[in-house]
Amino acid sequence: MTAGGQDSALGSVPVRIDTSIAHPARVYDYWLGGKDNYPADREAAEAVIRANPGIVPGVRANRAFLVRAVRHLVGEAGISQILDLGTGLPAVDNVHEVAQAINPDTRVVYVDNDPIVLVHAHALLVGSPGTIAYLDADLHQPAEVLRRAGQTLDLDRPVGLLLLMTLQFLVEDAYDVLGELIGALAPGSYLAVSHPLRDDAVGIANAATSKYNEKVGTQMVRRTREEITRFFDGLELIEPGVVSLDQWRPAPDAGPSTDYSPALCGVARKP
Repeated sequence: MTAGGQDSALGSVPVRIDTSIAHPARVYDYWLGGKDNYPADREAAEAVIRANPGIVPGVRANRAFLVRAVRHLVGEAGISQILDLGTGLPAVDNVHEVAQAINPDTRVVYVDNDPIVLVHAHALLVGSPGTIAYLDADLHQPAEVLRRAGQTLDLDRPVGLLLLMTLQFLVEDAYDVLGELIGALAPGSYLAVSHPLRDDAVGIANAATSKYNEKVGTQMVRRTREEITRFFDGLELIEPGVVSLDQWRPAPDAGPSTDYSPALCGVARKP
């Protein structure tokens, strides 16, 4: 498939999309069992699976964390506005579906920089009228993201900021970008983060990330527990703190994860 070609799932592909280069959102879609990906994405995804077979259950555990975190924000914390940065391709239990099942008036702004994601978002992520927006924006430009998000969200009121498996793509400036985003949000806002963890003692996940960076145009980095916890500096971490994906407020009948794809997550409130 070349840019500008046809695909049964995607229809007409915009010319500016280079499908010969693997993209994080489409690689992730493949791991989730989706069909909105191309040969380069599938090749990259399979290379990582061979290096770390736990990646597939790992990304599904992240999806489950998304659901639990959004339910907490909307159902328990009373948040009615969500800014989802690094949306990825639509799948089951999208943010607005989870949120609006609790509060139909919840406003959600999805942000991604893959045009294919935005095409699918407009077509598939349909919620209550006037409550959803989709931005094709670069997270390296947080002021612009906030300006455009502010056309849908009231940034003078609390917002739930989601950065789920996103900050690893900000290799150099993650703390600066996040600081600017959090600084612009009203007190009472929340931050939810999930992030791949370094596994220096074993090395399986680190090796898989090296393989990923060989195949995918957008590089990523794993971070230590201390580096991930630093994302919540100045915020009030809610229980159980920074933990593995399966340990963040699991369902009562959920058993422990036995799959190896280390990642940490947490949710915190801006005082």
